[in-house]
Amino acid sequence: MGRYSFLDNEGTFEIRQPENTNYLYFPLAGTAGLKSAVTPSLNGDAKLDQESFLYEPVSSENLHNNRSSRNFWVIVDGKEIWSAAGQSAEAECMKGTEEQEESKMEAGLLFMKLSRTSKKYQLSSEITMFVPVSENVELFRVKITNTAEHSRKIAMVTGLPIYGRSADNIRDHRNVTSMLHRISVTEHGVILTPTMSFDEKGHRRNHRSYFVAGSCGNGESPDGFYPTVDSFLGEGGSFTHPECVYKGLSAVQAGESFAGKEAVGGLRFSEREVAAGESAEYIILAGISDTQEEIEALQEKYRTVSAFEEELQKTKDFWKAKVNVRYETGNQDYDRLLRWISVQPFLRRIYGCSFLPHHDYGRGGRGWRDLWQDCLSLLLMNPGDVREMLVANIGGVRIDGTNATIIGAGDGNFIADRNGIARVWMDHAVWPFMTILLYIEESGDFGILEENAPYFKDAQTMRGMGTDTEWEEVQGNKQRTKQGEIYEGTLLEHLLIEHMMAFCEVGEHGILKLRGADWNDALDMAAEHGESVAFSCAYAGNMKDFAKLLRAYQERTGKIKVRLAKEITVLFGYGKEKNYADLKERASALRLYLESVYHSVSGDTEEVSVDLVASDLEEKAEFLMDHIRKQEWLKGSDTEGWFNSYYDNSRNRVEGNFDGKVRMMLTGQVFAIMSGTATDEQVQAITKAADHYLYRKEVGGYRLNTDFEELKFDMGRMFGFAYGEKENGAVFSHMTVMYANALYRRGFVHEGYKALYTLAETALNFETSKIFPGIPEYFNAEGRGLYHYLTGAASWYMLTVITEMFGVRGAYGSLAIQPKLLKEQFDEEGNAAIALLFGGKQFKICIKNPQKKEYGEYRIGKADCDGDVLESPAGNIVLLAKEQVEALDDREHLITVTLQ
Repeated sequence: MGRYSFLDNEGTFEIRQPENTNYLYFPLAGTAGLKSAVTPSLNGDAKLDQESFLYEPVSSENLHNNRSSRNFWVIVDGKEIWSAAGQSAEAECMKGTEEQEESKMEAGLLFMKLSRTSKKYQLSSEITMFVPVSENVELFRVKITNTAEHSRKIAMVTGLPIYGRSADNIRDHRNVTSMLHRISVTEHGVILTPTMSFDEKGHRRNHRSYFVAGSCGNGESPDGFYPTVDSFLGEGGSFTHPECVYKGLSAVQAGESFAGKEAVGGLRFSEREVAAGESAEYIILAGISDTQEEIEALQEKYRTVSAFEEELQKTKDFWKAKVNVRYETGNQDYDRLLRWISVQPFLRRIYGCSFLPHHDYGRGGRGWRDLWQDCLSLLLMNPGDVREMLVANIGGVRIDGTNATIIGAGDGNFIADRNGIARVWMDHAVWPFMTILLYIEESGDFGILEENAPYFKDAQTMRGMGTDTEWEEVQGNKQRTKQGEIYEGTLLEHLLIEHMMAFCEVGEHGILKLRGADWNDALDMAAEHGESVAFSCAYAGNMKDFAKLLRAYQERTGKIKVRLAKEITVLFGYGKEKNYADLKERASALRLYLESVYHSVSGDTEEVSVDLVASDLEEKAEFLMDHIRKQEWLKGSDTEGWFNSYYDNSRNRVEGNFDGKVRMMLTGQVFAIMSGTATDEQVQAITKAADHYLYRKEVGGYRLNTDFEELKFDMGRMFGFAYGEKENGAVFSHMTVMYANALYRRGFVHEGYKALYTLAETALNFETSKIFPGIPEYFNAEGRGLYHYLTGAASWYMLTVITEMFGVRGAYGSLAIQPKLLKEQFDEEGNAAIALLFGGKQFKICIKNPQKKEYGEYRIGKADCDGDVLESPAGNIVLLAKEQVEALDDREHLITVTLQ
């Protein structure tokens, strides 16, 4: 594992000398909105949103460039100065030498503790930090211990630079906006309240405050303050050598105020006698609030060590309960890594796709894919509110099958793009169906398909190829009928429109058009003629699963018809004998439908046979799969082969053998396998080709593509990236995990585990990955993990481990167990286990392999739930019926599955 080690089964870990590794950061957040990023030297930032940063916004390069970080200065006997955070000019000079101070970081769900020892100054520090669950404040407990053999006088000064405005102001009126600052000094700390904010949106009065406050561990207030950069640094000082401590500059007192200055949370605590081996403790708060009353209440609440420790324990308990899946295999480090992977979907719901140092783009919030893929993990951990979330989110679909791309706070809040930028990601319709299918499989709730929801409406129409000049903002963002009424359709109708539209929007090779991009956002330069074989497979697989779901719906509900918008019926077989190979006919059907819903819909509906809809979906799926098998299969050596994934804007196939150099991409293989487009023989050939051309164990496993050695301006910006970075040949965790998931689904368990475990093994190898526990967006050409924490790979990793590896999944509300564990994943006694929530009930599922057989050799011998025998049809799956699950009480129930 390299330099860090786990301390418990909750994933708590420690690492020594963490400051010797660049780009490390750790997320601290609650549910109220504050989002922090903290390095082992307390660098980083904290913010509520794009407009409200407590500290100066940072990108990854700022982590080792900035001096203005959180800091705590210790003054001994009035003359010796020491940074308890290791952020001083002196500490920087000692770094990497024999004089470097000993340091250690301990972190868990979601808290951190930094420890540092100075032999020179005979001092040690412990800085414990977290964000409470329901309050927008960072809390620090700073403990300074006198390690000398005699009593000494110790004082402390905090140095937390307060930025207090929008991230945009870094390069947009940074100095001018400081003139808006009004700084007040209270009994407990420093409060910055800008008078207003102004930007292209206009001038607005500000009511938001940014503050730093604190007390000694016994509740005693600071005895002086340095509330501005000028008073803190002095003339010629810096944040790593501030003159307020090195020259003992005079402090100001409570009641004073300042205007037009940059602010600092500089709190001075009076000198106190600390005996040998004893400690001085301080509680520090740094946060954001819209009311002075809340700031005062927080200052009063957190004045003592006991109050801090009580809230810390509440926070730990909250996150332990929230991350309610636990794993037990024969590899403890892997199990503990899985705890962190299970935290990551919560982090992405909090941070969105922005607000961590590598994620220095966007303005917060999540994208369309994120809405749906994050629900995958919620379905497995906290499914209670997911139904309402799914119904709300489907309202982002337009009547033309595209969707809103600007997503507001909360569920179902979609915003029109007032810039008029029409971009269509052709994969977007794939993810809602996958998520809703999982929900129905887990819950057995077929009724969700009948729930009504509106359609999103703005000026974009004709699948982004036209502008609706009749639409105005005053009409709102919901699709209306010709009579002006808001039109609502069932979830089933929304999903059907998405897939029918995608099927009809086809390129000249009979493959679905790439449009603005697909899952790979960097394939963004082939909008006119590009085609995505990869997601043509995905849609074909969805349509096949959709048909199966509809037949199950008919069987379970007894309903033989569904009500659909009248306009949709033109898409079923085009009203005559079907000829899907006729591209003009498909385009004609698409155009006919789009013109009928250009601005409004009729509001008329028709009842359509469930069997007709299911059969139509099956026929479309089979046609598309057969077409891809015949046209896109590429033969390598005798045992290797793979599918072409794309056509570029020059209408050329992207993959194959080009002048003796193989071009291969992983994405097309993933969805060909997952959808069932690839035959078993083709899957075998794909795995061999992927191992040959894409697999590099030393950097994380399967790269996204081989090196094309070309700037493909007819395909996308990814080819401008250095090979091994981001979408150009990095080991992209999300697609690697989906590759593993696809292989598990098709029974290629050894191959699937190889993909999953190589990612985990690389993440755990700190000397290579240089990240804290978890899974990053990608590993670069050196194996370094980048864009940590906020990745959809985490949800898919959880989904694969739970539903495929352990084989615990829903069967329309019943609990099905079909383990696919390898022999090496069992412990020495032949046991493996998983604890999770299913159907609102808590289960621990133990898989026993007493004969230590390999996957493929064992079958299920017997199974029981709390001692009651469970049925095991054909000896390969265990079922606990939906009615049995519902009848169980609220205690944890033990299911034991014994293999033979």
